[in-house]
Amino acid sequence: MDRINIVQITAFVSVFVSVLLAVFLFSVKTKNKLSNSLFAWFLLWSAVDISGWFIFPVLRDHLDLEMLRGQTSWFIMPFFYLYVLSACYSDFKLKPKHLWHICWFLAGNLLVTPRFYLADLAGKTLYFENFGEMPESILQRIFSDLQFAFYIVAALLVLKKYKRIYQENYTDSSTMTYKWLMQLILLSIVAHCIVIVKQSFMFTGDTNLFIWSTVVVSLMALSIVCWFVLKALNYPELFRGVDSKLKPIQQKRVDVLRDQQQDPAGNAKEVDGKIEQLKHYMKTVQPYLEPSLTIQDLADQMKMPVKDLSILINHQLDQHFFDFVNEYRIEKAMAILRDPQKSKLTILEILYEVGFNSKSSFNTAFKKHTNLTPTAYRNVIHDEVVV
Repeated sequence: MDRINIVQITAFVSVFVSVLLAVFLFSVKTKNKLSNSLFAWFLLWSAVDISGWFIFPVLRDHLDLEMLRGQTSWFIMPFFYLYVLSACYSDFKLKPKHLWHICWFLAGNLLVTPRFYLADLAGKTLYFENFGEMPESILQRIFSDLQFAFYIVAALLVLKKYKRIYQENYTDSSTMTYKWLMQLILLSIVAHCIVIVKQSFMFTGDTNLFIWSTVVVSLMALSIVCWFVLKALNYPELFRGVDSKLKPIQQKRVDVLRDQQQDPAGNAKEVDGKIEQLKHYMKTVQPYLEPSLTIQDLADQMKMPVKDLSILINHQLDQHFFDFVNEYRIEKAMAILRDPQKSKLTILEILYEVGFNSKSSFNTAFKKHTNLTPTAYRNVIHDEVVV
């Protein structure tokens, strides 16, 4: 089997698996319908792009259609970005303003219209025979790289804001959405860099090196698609979005500082009273035992405006809501680990009892608070008792 066949076979398998996964995402019943659909479209446009490795012989007599197929690659990054938005924000909806993303596709087609779409059959054939050397093709590769960089930076900014808001408003330690999207972005960057290196071999004149690099890229594409499938199988409920109307606490501090300047003594006394009220509530009612507790839930329980509670914790106590609640969970876990009557409880039983829902997040939070793992802390306490 020669290298060209390897490329064609791996590309065909990649396309087949991508389409299969896209169909699954379109049809599966879930609350993440829009998010799944956007990711499915991202997969489909990627599949159309990858199909170029084996479909050209079929479209040889339909060059307009082949050119249009190639131009659809402009849709890949816009759908990737929209998917990131939908995965991060639970209230995300497609709006007319999002239609501006189609401008890339329109501009790409407009660029090749004079010398391709308006040319006769001989002109179109000549265009494809010299495709890599055509000024339009070179310009499109440059703008494609710029488009990729633009959307990657935009996605990273969205993810940065999402993480901050999540930590300030939620305690569910499952940050799977953030990890998945960050992995996806980093993988995209690596893959794109490899493709750029492959394309550079086109200008070296070394056909053998270019073909081998194409084989590597095709195998990489297949590996990425398989990774998508494994993620879908292992984590069918991947996403938890935040409300896009929520703002990072830094944007609320202006109001706090203004109020403090108007009546510093009165406000300081009021703040101290609210802090004591909050701490008393956390110790007596123990709302942190609920794994999915959010700052909105706690505000409702305390009959306090969520904005005031958010400022109280994130600004006055200088803690993310995530860390604030976890401190109470860890303190309770430490008390259980010190209790001789509960020495038979496993670490897993303890973490569920204090409000965590995964061993890894419990160990991370416990070590951050005590510099010890739960098991090491229990052993230290046991040794002290024996001595």
